[in-house]
Amino acid sequence: MPIPLTGGLLSGQVCDVEGRPLAGAVISVFDRSTRRVAHVDSDAYGLFAAAVAPGEHRIRAEAGGFQAVDNVVEVQWGRHAEVGRLTLRPDITAAPPAAGIYDIDPDHTSIRFVARHIAMSRVFGRFNRFRGQIQIAEPFEDSHVDVVIDAASVDTQIAQRDAHLRSADFLDVERFPWLRFSSTRFSGRGGNKWLIDGELTLHGLTSDVQLNTTFLGMQEWNGTRAGAIARTELHREHFTLNWTQALAHGLPVIGSTIEITLDVQAIVKT
Repeated sequence: MPIPLTGGLLSGQVCDVEGRPLAGAVISVFDRSTRRVAHVDSDAYGLFAAAVAPGEHRIRAEAGGFQAVDNVVEVQWGRHAEVGRLTLRPDITAAPPAAGIYDIDPDHTSIRFVARHIAMSRVFGRFNRFRGQIQIAEPFEDSHVDVVIDAASVDTQIAQRDAHLRSADFLDVERFPWLRFSSTRFSGRGGNKWLIDGELTLHGLTSDVQLNTTFLGMQEWNGTRAGAIARTELHREHFTLNWTQALAHGLPVIGSTIEITLDVQAIVKT
């Protein structure tokens, strides 16, 4: 990264306590008036760099599941200030929940999807009826989750479109009334990040799916609750959802990739 003519450059690396680089950490740089003058994410090797005006700056590094850390560095005109390694310690409040059985709360959980329409706008939808259970085990990697979704509950707030999605062109709910996800492995990615591998059965076919999951912690409210957000992408062709219509120059009306987001609250089963 070039050093600007009117300022200097600072750089460093974000790691955990075991020295492993933390990708995607958020680095904020503040000047002496506490004004944020730079905002960058660490790369796959935990490295970051920012060009700033000369002077004293405070650097804050943050990552989900870790305690934030601050450092102060003096940046000189035309020079490169090497911050060195910023070590983030685990945030114990983001540790995996205690072992037990957690029932997914459908009133405070959403299963949403997004599809592209003619490569321009995005169409948003959700499934309104589902049930599921999470079993947190010791060790954590042996945990398991099962979710069953009522295919006919698909809802994009457009009745004609919803009827088409329920038809044989797409979900074919008469033949395949349920979507099912069953996990095969939990694994930690550091901090409050998990990977949940599993199998999704949709439209009569089963395919591997990986959920990128962020654990949001525990709260007491009408029971003990755990929260998480999980995201993945599905390709319609993997489940023979092959209906397509193209514009005159070949552009598909509906994109082949569907983004899925699960915003989950689960209650400890007593």
